[in-house]
Amino acid sequence: MLNFLKFVFASPMLLLALEASAQSPMLANCTRSANLLACVDGQGNAYSVMTAGNTLYLRGFEVTGRRYWVQTTSRYGQLTFFTGIASDGESWVGYSRRVGWTTINRFSSSGGSTGKFLCGRISGCQDAPR
Repeated sequence: MLNFLKFVFASPMLLLALEASAQSPMLANCTRSANLLACVDGQGNAYSVMTAGNTLYLRGFEVTGRRYWVQTTSRYGQLTFFTGIASDGESWVGYSRRVGWTTINRFSSSGGSTGKFLCGRISGCQDAPR
């Protein structure tokens, strides 16, 4: 679950990179319009991101867990809050706070997963001490 939530949280950032290079079979095939980006990867995972003002709406299907999920992400200055729910009943909440070039992320889920990780522009994402 921890890796899934990291992916879901980071997916808006990843989608820009995935869209830029669609030649590799490991990368997603994406279609976009003015406010919607929809992608399917080589394994059959599907996800979409829609923007409306300061809010992102994510939807997806995870092949491994055979489940659908949705997440709403809202930004208020340097803080971003997100909530989500999956078709198996699991739900999650979390936030992200930008500090310079680093983003501090925390989340917890109804399945018992909790996490804190840091993402930097150069170093990528890594677990942070609690």
